[in-house]
Amino acid sequence: MIAAEPTEALYQLRGVERRYLKGAAQVLALSGVDLDIAKGEFITIEGPSGSGKSTLLQLVGALDTPSSGTVRFESQDLSRARDRALTDIRRKRLGFIFQQFNLVPTLSAADNVAIALDPGVPRRARAVRVAELLSAVGLAHRANHLPTGLSGGEQQRVAIARALANHPEVIIADEPTGNLDSQNAADVMALLVGLRRDTGVTLIVATHNEEVARHATRRIRLRDGAIVSDTHQDPPSVVAPLIPPAEEPLRS
Repeated sequence: MIAAEPTEALYQLRGVERRYLKGAAQVLALSGVDLDIAKGEFITIEGPSGSGKSTLLQLVGALDTPSSGTVRFESQDLSRARDRALTDIRRKRLGFIFQQFNLVPTLSAADNVAIALDPGVPRRARAVRVAELLSAVGLAHRANHLPTGLSGGEQQRVAIARALANHPEVIIADEPTGNLDSQNAADVMALLVGLRRDTGVTLIVATHNEEVARHATRRIRLRDGAIVSDTHQDPPSVVAPLIPPAEEPLRS
């Protein structure tokens, strides 16, 4: 039996198209996308390379605007919002996780998390929040290490901590396990699923990985820029805790 999902709309996409020029040719990356996303869902966006997954993430992440159609985030039309408003939404309400980690190589794990915090957060509160986040992902003992001194799994967990810095309502992840081995990928997914369970954050994840997709409550598949399937499912019920015991950190 499929579990009932939250029904309060967070995103509403209507007639969304995204076109761009590649040389002299026009590419239609998304075509006629209609999509509602409810608060608290865990959605995977799936499909072959070139199907429009990353383009869709950029639109719901307020990183881009559609060529036509509308993208609404709660009461705000992102399609027509000014750059300053989009920046404010990205900083305060969304968190991003990428396949390549995107950590600053010259900064420690702690500083990579700290740079994501709102500039208005006082210094002492920043230090407390950074320590809290690194502990939550099992990396309190690696706070002073540069990215080059961390494994791929540890780097991605720093990236997750950074994404959580400002208590986002939505986490948007583009192939978050793409550069990880199977065990580190499982650890990262346990963190993300535990995060949704414990905080109610909405997860929107682009992936090719079936092991990632099976944890979702809803799977959306794209082909040639259009939605070809939209399926709800019951994810596995056994998930690791969001905050692991200090004496048993996640695997490096």
